Amino acid sequence: MDLGTQMLVAVFLDMVVGDPRWLPHPVKLMGRVAAAMESPTRRFILDARLAGGVVAATVILGTVLLVWGMIHGARQVHPLVGDAVSTILIYYGIAARDMIDHSYRVYEALVNGFLGEARSAVGMICGRDTGCLDEAAVARAAVESVAENLVDGVTAPLFYCTIGGPVAMMMYKAINTLDSIFGYKNEQYRDFGWLSARLDDIANFIPARLSALLVPLAAWLLEQNPSQSMRIFLRDRGNHPSPNAGQTESAMAGALGVQLGGPSSYFGKMVEKPCLGDPVEPIAAQHIIRANALFLVTAGLALGVLLGVRAMVC
Repeated sequence: MDLGTQMLVAVFLDMVVGDPRWLPHPVKLMGRVAAAMESPTRRFILDARLAGGVVAATVILGTVLLVWGMIHGARQVHPLVGDAVSTILIYYGIAARDMIDHSYRVYEALVNGFLGEARSAVGMICGRDTGCLDEAAVARAAVESVAENLVDGVTAPLFYCTIGGPVAMMMYKAINTLDSIFGYKNEQYRDFGWLSARLDDIANFIPARLSALLVPLAAWLLEQNPSQSMRIFLRDRGNHPSPNAGQTESAMAGALGVQLGGPSSYFGKMVEKPCLGDPVEPIAAQHIIRANALFLVTAGLALGVLLGVRAMVC
């Protein structure tokens, strides 16, 4: 089974099976290992940047070696076993269904009037404080998370899988996981998580822009607003603290006709982020469903582009 077929099977498995909580997940293992290493590494290495770099390098290199060893060992048993292990690892690296399921729970809670439940649900997919969000702010947080996770959960993993198979894909997932744990600009992680955050910025640079350029096409296919999506992307893509998150968020804001960004609280501290998009419509629960549709169609387009490029090159 070639890599392209493995990717298609893995995407199919993700859409059908998703990410059951009972299923052991290598990305969760990466996170546990990284978190467990923080305290002892800080004790032995007093320089926070160096300590964070050691943790990041260890987790990334360990992931690469482990994944390569698993696939190589499986192929020694039988080529089909190797294909199966490779496909399962690719499946683990994709998080499309999980994102859709989580954001839909936010939507359901909002439309049924359960604001507290909606706050809890959106807190599962974003890093901000959610306890005091009103309905519009909950919907905004959900849409922003869908837009950002289009890259982190789908297009970037598939991009690296296309380049270097499951090993490169899981290397990316290790980088992304390290950023999600340590990549905060607060007193605790500003230095310790510096390398993790920078590596994530570099790793997502191309996938974020590829995704953003495909959002207007997805908007056209869904009969949303492709011209506005492209206009807002070109205008507002730099209006974000992250060099990458603003790419897809701006394109999606334009397609939906809503305004993203603005004030958000992180660890009890209010952060005023620049706005993305124009408030053509007041953001509400239904925009989560429309964002999910853009997410799925854009992800499908990205998969097609990546497989097409790989077919031409290989």
